[in-house]
Amino acid sequence: MLPEVTATRYVTPLREGGSLPGLVEADDLGTYVMKFTGAGQGRKSLIAEVLCGQLARHLGLRAPELVRMWLDPVIGLSEPDEEVQGLLKASGGLNLGMDFLPGSLGFDPLAYEVSPQEAGRVVWFDALVNNVDRSWRNPNMVVWHGDLWLIDHGATLIFHHNWAGAQKAADRPYDASDHALAPFAPDVASAAADLAPEVTEELLDRCAADIPDEWLTDEPGFTDPDEVRAAYSRALAPRARTIHERITLGEPSKDRPSQAPGWLTGKGGDAK
Repeated sequence: MLPEVTATRYVTPLREGGSLPGLVEADDLGTYVMKFTGAGQGRKSLIAEVLCGQLARHLGLRAPELVRMWLDPVIGLSEPDEEVQGLLKASGGLNLGMDFLPGSLGFDPLAYEVSPQEAGRVVWFDALVNNVDRSWRNPNMVVWHGDLWLIDHGATLIFHHNWAGAQKAADRPYDASDHALAPFAPDVASAAADLAPEVTEELLDRCAADIPDEWLTDEPGFTDPDEVRAAYSRALAPRARTIHERITLGEPSKDRPSQAPGWLTGKGGDAK
């Protein structure tokens, strides 16, 4: 289970993302980026953050530590923004905290060089979880202490928005042409050789075990949270074995609109 903390002070909203996360202090004296159950993306965005964040770390990729974070909306009463107030009121109870990386800088491909090996590992991982939100438009990576860190995985695991088609997700290709690391000649074959054998159902079960029961209860078509967790493992394990064969790295299409779903971009529409 993830460590558990209680939010003690709402510091400020972070307006870079569509979900309006907040910078929050907690009773363990840590500072976290808090993602809220009351945000438009809902609890499935937080489920994706947990499963992908934990999996990334198990595979040796850098991603912030996660915590279960309890929120009493009263801590934000001094916040003047009505949108933030509404978000806090809608998110009382259990939310998700990500370790704040002070002084980190947004990834800039012109200022930070990434080796083909590291680029390949990130592209392969994003293909596995079908990350539609790590493009040149919005890299969702930061540089901290000279290293590349992965953040914001709420737009992954699109299959869990339509469980009926989840098993087909293993065969879906991944177009990495617009990926933020595509210009660095990612060595996907080497990444697959190293990482695919590690992505077993046992590892996926360990990562899924960190998803709180509260976010899995009452999922349509499932009897209990453990059954939902097992469904994530069944969908991802076979994809890990062959996804490298279906990754496309072509010319970036910079004149094409973002392929992220409407619920992520705020332009309406549902994930398929």
